[in-house]
Amino acid sequence: MTKNIKKINWLKKKQRIKNSLSNKRNLHRLVVFRSNSHIYGQVINDLDNKTIVSSSSNDKDVKKEISKCDSKVSQSIVVGKRIGEKLNEKNITDIIFDRNGYNYHGRVKALAEAVREMKIKF
Repeated sequence: MTKNIKKINWLKKKQRIKNSLSNKRNLHRLVVFRSNSHIYGQVINDLDNKTIVSSSSNDKDVKKEISKCDSKVSQSIVVGKRIGEKLNEKNITDIIFDRNGYNYHGRVKALAEAVREMKIKF
């Protein structure tokens, strides 16, 4: 029973955060999902409901760099830099960061800072 309550509370928190992001400037949204072993990031256009750019620690093009990493935080940095590179290729410089209900700490923070290093503004 407690797992269901935790999941319901997390989903409510996730929806609350998504609604609080004021998307009046029609910016794309970077959503982060974190599992026990992998991290995923995708940039979504909310007007068209389409994914523009995505990357994860599970992708084939990042696997060689991920295999050299010794921690999950360093894997998040690699994924964040890859997302930043893809955004620069598409000439997207301003986005909104959606932490998806997770605390801004550890792997989520590392991914966000790696994207910022690629000159993407939140």
